[in-house]
Amino acid sequence: MDELVHRSVPSPNWDERKLPVSMAVIHYTEMPSVEESLARLIDPQAKVSAHYLISEAGEVIRLVDEDKRAWHAGQSYWRGHPDVNSASIGIELDHPGHALGYREFSEAQLDALVPLLARIVREYDIPRANVVGHSDIAPARKIDPGELFPWDRLAEYKLCLPRPEKLEQGDPFHNDAAFYLALERFGYDITEGRKAVEAFQRRWRPHRIDGEIDGQVRAILFQLLLDRDRGHAR
Repeated sequence: MDELVHRSVPSPNWDERKLPVSMAVIHYTEMPSVEESLARLIDPQAKVSAHYLISEAGEVIRLVDEDKRAWHAGQSYWRGHPDVNSASIGIELDHPGHALGYREFSEAQLDALVPLLARIVREYDIPRANVVGHSDIAPARKIDPGELFPWDRLAEYKLCLPRPEKLEQGDPFHNDAAFYLALERFGYDITEGRKAVEAFQRRWRPHRIDGEIDGQVRAILFQLLLDRDRGHAR
């Protein structure tokens, strides 16, 4: 048993991986209690699971072994991978979500998440650009973990990409089509364009999520791509 894991409650909802682990995906449960979330994640009828569930009190529960493919991502896509489940480790955070009273994530929960994620990132050599939220990989369907999730805290520990502080170009894309192509190049599924923009804003400009492609959004995306091309954003 991993010293970072408090208990194991095996879920039957898994199958074999088809890809090596190269991603970590953060979710919220959007359910009234951790007990109800746990019951669903181990229910064979629900056909959903994750590798870990972290309660608001900071308890880490292992549901699926990391070498197995948990069923947390659903229909999803990231940086060329349409089978995110096969390439990722999924972490569910016990949280009411937007439907049941969206609020800040608890300190105890974040204190448990950081070392667990750090161990996963180190063990599998996961690039910071591949530590993402459910909304990043399924923008047409999902909005979790949402605009209040503290990505900046994870970035302080180099566990995900930081939000760009300095924007070198004010408005680098000539039109929306160029922006969408760049957004796809960064990793997003752009099939539903406005939803993809909202997901990008939710992650990179959470104070205003309107689905509009404005100069600030263009500049943020350009800086992210520029940093990646320079080798600063693995």
